[in-house]
Amino acid sequence: MRYIITLLATATPALAEVPSVVTDIPPVHALVAQVMGDLGQPELLLARGADEHDFQLKPSQAGAVADADLVVWIGPDLTPWLDSALDSRAEGAAALALLDAEETARRAYGAAKADDHGHGDEPGDAEEHDGHDHGSEDPHAWLDPGNAQVWLGLIAAELGRLDPGNAAAYSANAAKAGDGIAALDANLAALLAPVMGKRLVTFHDAYGYFADHYGLTLAGSIALGDASSPGAARLSELRGELEAGDIICLFPEVQHDPALAEQLAEGTSVRIGGALDPVGSSLEPGPGAYAALLTGIAQAIAGCAGG
Repeated sequence: MRYIITLLATATPALAEVPSVVTDIPPVHALVAQVMGDLGQPELLLARGADEHDFQLKPSQAGAVADADLVVWIGPDLTPWLDSALDSRAEGAAALALLDAEETARRAYGAAKADDHGHGDEPGDAEEHDGHDHGSEDPHAWLDPGNAQVWLGLIAAELGRLDPGNAAAYSANAAKAGDGIAALDANLAALLAPVMGKRLVTFHDAYGYFADHYGLTLAGSIALGDASSPGAARLSELRGELEAGDIICLFPEVQHDPALAEQLAEGTSVRIGGALDPVGSSLEPGPGAYAALLTGIAQAIAGCAGG
């Protein structure tokens, strides 16, 4: 079941307290925390170091979802374990699925750059590899800071609807956070400028939004699926690509053993970069986690391929 913003059948009355908010992953939690500011603290469901694709809610977390005034999440394509919990909530309870918002720029797995309307090209003959239907929607949309800018406004608007008395504060907090993301974006663009045109390989196909936004060239990934292990044929194919000599860097990920990346690159000119963390699972949760996530990815890429 898809959720964008679920509204009550009648106008929502002002709450006696600041809304209780539950979020799915660290970057969403960070954006909501910035919009709420000193008014309240959102709850983060994904435990530190956990896998966003394969996670089980504790009973206390399921209760928090059921009781929350608002749930802000990416959507079922990323965290299907939250989808069923939302189904159990009262009809009309408020939920904001950021990937489903009309204003969100979206792309397909394996697609070229998203079009001007924020939607990736429609797939032709979809080809499925290691858990990804190439042409299906890529849910890692938080890695485009333009989406984060859009989402701040959506979060502020929904909090203001639930809590009209603090609507101005939510709006001001969102504007301040947006200015911070704009400054961060400019800094990261300058940091990554020397890397443009250099061919990079990541552990899995999660960085299309980031690469599109900063003009990076992704030559492929070890695992094409989020939750799958690469097969022998895939590894052999990738080894041949690395031996060809035009790939600069190979990046492992924080949730996966780097030994496979190191083994693939052994004996080639490919450098092993720092482990990337696309969802921020290794970071301290809080308002600063979004900036820390993008900065960590950019610094790892620039540190390996920028020389």
